[in-house]
Amino acid sequence: MKKNKLILNNCPNFYRIVNFDYFEDDFVTEKLIKIYENYIFNIDVTNYDDLRIVKQIDYVLGKYIDDYLFRKRMQTEIVKIKISKSSVNIMQIVVENIINIFNRYKEDTTRKIYISRWI
Repeated sequence: MKKNKLILNNCPNFYRIVNFDYFEDDFVTEKLIKIYENYIFNIDVTNYDDLRIVKQIDYVLGKYIDDYLFRKRMQTEIVKIKISKSSVNIMQIVVENIINIFNRYKEDTTRKIYISRWI
């Protein structure tokens, strides 16, 4: 019980993510939420790197819920992930790829400066 409480303390977006109301045919969002839940509750809470990744994936999926453009980009990019059959920890690789997709999205959007025009 103490482990779950520690994990939830590091995941401020947990209830928003788990209770997100997505469309019935949105299988990508459904799978992302399942991956999120499975990953965060199966980590070693004594490992600092695991806790760091949990905080990152919580932040990324919080942005996924809030940012429509990021959601669309994630849905197109996530299906392009390739994982070799010899991989030992597939869940870890998927989570790292989700974080990398967000980092690329953030890098792309911060480089473009949108100038609004007042009429």
